[in-house]
Amino acid sequence: MTESTVGDFPGKGLTHRQILTVLAGLMIGMFLAALDQTIVSTAIRTIADDLNGYDMQAWVTTAYLVTSTIVTPLYGKLSDIYGRKPFFLAAITIFVLGSLACSMATSMYELAAFRALQGIGAGGLMTLALTTIADIVPPRERAKYQGYFLAVFGTSSVLGPVLGGLFAGADSIIGISGWRWVFLVNVPVGVIALGVVYKVLNYPQQKLKGHRTDYWGATAVAVTVAPLLIVAEQGREWGWTSTESIVCYLIGLVGLIAFIVVENKMGDEAIIPLRVFKNRIFTQGVFIAIVVGAVMFGGISMLPQYFQVLRGSSPMMAGLQMLPMVVGMMSASILSGQAISRTGHYKIFPIVGSILITAMAFLLHFVGTGTPMYLVMLAAFGLGVGLGCLMQPMMLAMQNILPMRDVGMATGTATFFRQIGGTLGVAVFFSLLFSTMGTNITSEMTEAASHPEFKTAVVEAAQSDNPKVAGFGKALAAAGQGQGPADAADTSSVMSDTTIIEQLPDAISHPIKQGFADSMDKVFLSVSILSLLSIIGTVTWTEVPLRGRGPKADESGEKPDVPAEV
Repeated sequence: MTESTVGDFPGKGLTHRQILTVLAGLMIGMFLAALDQTIVSTAIRTIADDLNGYDMQAWVTTAYLVTSTIVTPLYGKLSDIYGRKPFFLAAITIFVLGSLACSMATSMYELAAFRALQGIGAGGLMTLALTTIADIVPPRERAKYQGYFLAVFGTSSVLGPVLGGLFAGADSIIGISGWRWVFLVNVPVGVIALGVVYKVLNYPQQKLKGHRTDYWGATAVAVTVAPLLIVAEQGREWGWTSTESIVCYLIGLVGLIAFIVVENKMGDEAIIPLRVFKNRIFTQGVFIAIVVGAVMFGGISMLPQYFQVLRGSSPMMAGLQMLPMVVGMMSASILSGQAISRTGHYKIFPIVGSILITAMAFLLHFVGTGTPMYLVMLAAFGLGVGLGCLMQPMMLAMQNILPMRDVGMATGTATFFRQIGGTLGVAVFFSLLFSTMGTNITSEMTEAASHPEFKTAVVEAAQSDNPKVAGFGKALAAAGQGQGPADAADTSSVMSDTTIIEQLPDAISHPIKQGFADSMDKVFLSVSILSLLSIIGTVTWTEVPLRGRGPKADESGEKPDVPAEV
């Protein structure tokens, strides 16, 4: 078994300008995946209506999520064996073909299948971008460059909702339905990414000789993860203890047992070698990644809900209102990167980040319908700073814990578990939101029904020219001639179509918003409680000296500290 590397790092010897050139190709590829997540989520409702499949939209999201998550560790391991470039090019190609196919979908079933194909490509874009930068820059210097990656995330999180709202709101653009451009926009960007990556990704790449591909392990990962992700997405509708959910749990358990057996037999050839979990520092990092993923995706997903439902913002405006969080994330990532490069120490940043996201989530627990917007923006900024201190330093640490030959596997594994945590977090927190919302709205409306202005508003709503408003007003009147709230079915109609809230008279919309705010408060409180685990994890995490020499080490002539191999 031999390792064909150049020095300590495959890309050792590249100049700063060459590194930036390679970085440009990586950022374009990552931009494709990051933009797609936000742009599609904004437009999915319009897409579902046009394809007559409103009740299928969750499966479109699930299909993409399942495939992109499953292939993440596979890309990392295969790129360790055969090199990064061919798999990065393959990931971009698959993603572009999947995007083109999605733009031609004629039903939600087709769209779900094409999104699954698109997800196979997307799973490689993120992992291989982070792995490639690990090839060309040692950890101590890498921190300076990873801020650029977070800039991509930040840009996409703002640009995605704006473009998604723009495309979804257009009947047609040059003769093509507006929503189809949500996917078509990926094609020219993808072609540019292909050309740039093909041209610039030519550094001497690490390839591990004499290794086999662990296809059985990859299959076991799929059997384990797919049913669990499906139940995470569908469990709220099915019921967490329904027959469908239990079947998914059992299939996932069988897959997990098969995975352990296969990986144990494969040894170092395994897609995720079990030996890495004998490294306590790496295993603790995986646990922190799961918690951070749950807190990050679960918490962030609530903010657009707040802006759109409680403040009446359009998807485009909600995207712009997320800008303070993005600025906080980008600035914290860049500043932490510069500090890590100068000092060679990173542990303080995950600790600060976990404390910040805990504190900001707790503060957001107090946010209501009348909270001044600038206070919400400040809390969002603080949340962004916390995430900026966590995301890149965490990935840097995970790449640095294991030997250089395992950097692709380490990156893929860390990303894989963070996505698993994120999926579970979104599922649990949204389940909590919707399971309490109906009761809270009903309670608020029951209390409001005793006020004369509420009764007057019910009469006005029932006589409205807007069919949705009139229907809701008549349902309220029928429930108690204006004396009481709508029944459970009427509450569910508000939960399934929140656009009606802003169209209702204030006397009716206010108790609905208050009920929604009460549920959201519980979610943010739960997020802050869960994030306490990230504080415990980061405080007790052992810092491994970073490989490679920073500026001070270069001047002093010190040799780099390299962690012992697992």
